[in-house]
Amino acid sequence: MQLLQTIVSFLNNILWSYVLIALLIIVGLYFTFRTKFVQFRYFGEMFRVITEGPEKTGAISSLQAFFMSTASRVGTGNLAGVALAISVGGPGAVFWMWLIALIGGASSFVESTLAQIYKIKDKNGYRGGPAYYIEQGLKKRWLGILFAVLITFSFGLVFNSVQANTITFAFEHAFQMDRIVIGILLTVLTAFIIFGGVHRVAKASSIIVPVMAGLYLLTAFYVVLTNIAELPSVFALILKNAFGVEQAVGGGFGAAIMMGIKRGLFSNEAGMGSAPNAAATAEVSHPVKQGLIQTLGVFVDTLVVCSATAFMILLSGDYMKEGLDGITLTQTALSTHIGEWAQGFVAVSVFLFAYSSIIGNYYYGETNIEFIRSSKVSLLIYRLAVLFMVIWGSVSSIQIVWDLADLFMAFMVVVNLISIFLLGRVAFAALQDYTTQRKQGKNPVFYARNIGMDNQVECWKEEQVEQKKEA
Repeated sequence: MQLLQTIVSFLNNILWSYVLIALLIIVGLYFTFRTKFVQFRYFGEMFRVITEGPEKTGAISSLQAFFMSTASRVGTGNLAGVALAISVGGPGAVFWMWLIALIGGASSFVESTLAQIYKIKDKNGYRGGPAYYIEQGLKKRWLGILFAVLITFSFGLVFNSVQANTITFAFEHAFQMDRIVIGILLTVLTAFIIFGGVHRVAKASSIIVPVMAGLYLLTAFYVVLTNIAELPSVFALILKNAFGVEQAVGGGFGAAIMMGIKRGLFSNEAGMGSAPNAAATAEVSHPVKQGLIQTLGVFVDTLVVCSATAFMILLSGDYMKEGLDGITLTQTALSTHIGEWAQGFVAVSVFLFAYSSIIGNYYYGETNIEFIRSSKVSLLIYRLAVLFMVIWGSVSSIQIVWDLADLFMAFMVVVNLISIFLLGRVAFAALQDYTTQRKQGKNPVFYARNIGMDNQVECWKEEQVEQKKEA
């Protein structure tokens, strides 16, 4: 285990210090300028399209796809990840989390729009994501398979061990419960959902996500409102630490940037290539609609939920105490504000957040297993591996679990960002088509021929779109 920790830390240092930070910012800025700031220009439009029903009865709606991706996004990264970023990188890490979300919104738009354009039909509706647009758009199946393997290991296995790890630590801290007991219970509940198919995943997500996020945010808003006079000083603290003007805790200016971007990306997944797998399942009239909806998901995750956690921690002052990190810091901070009962409330919140992430993460792996090879045996082995990793994460140390998550996330991001950079022109053309139709007062409908791709995609040929309308 010590050797594994050493190797993983070495690789993480190279990737996160020299490669990923530059790549995320450069690609995000490129997409921001090429789309003429789509993440800000179309902010109001995001709320309009998210309420649209599916094109046909029984299909997965835009809202369900949004909840499925949000189930994965809104998880332990919002509670434990933010706390870890602040404890290691200082309050300034929060600013860099915000920045990567604002820039990354454009990357999220591009990858989810591409996922819709290149999606394929299956027995449950649609499947798609980076593996699919890499194979069809770049004509490189080997690279698509590489991404499929990386996301299956990252989300289905490693990230799910992170979620389980955070749940068991939270319950141990709040209720002194044995971590293995919680792990077994969590495994049984996970098995119930993942053996039920994508529609059960979508339905479970659409129930759990609004409830968990609503309760947690109401508590956070109460804390912020009761400390509203101190909020300006919290913003000042974040900004001063973000640029190294004033250091409180953590490893200084560089640590603030690195931890902010690491934990921000882990939470909002912008440009990572995960959310497009959920975006592809939606039945919509135009691919850009899912691009906009998934961009909204990035903003909700980081600017709302992550900020709520950060404000509670910074307002409490507990981040300066020794020995507190991860979920225990969030629990302690909330207890400072509203009493000891908050320990249990956070534990239950973590359970809902992380459990929804586990089932969302599972689906990302499933759709990529199908891409590599459609096989019932392969799917069964994957499901059993997911359950094993839930148990393993439940009893492992916090450091190795998060470091492994960072490593696999880094490899995924590199492959996806390079791919969407090369395919960006397709998303730009789709956006122009959408904008033109909206200016004409239409509810945009996409045909592959509109952007010269009639023979390059499976699902957007004119006769197929017309058949959907008639149905």
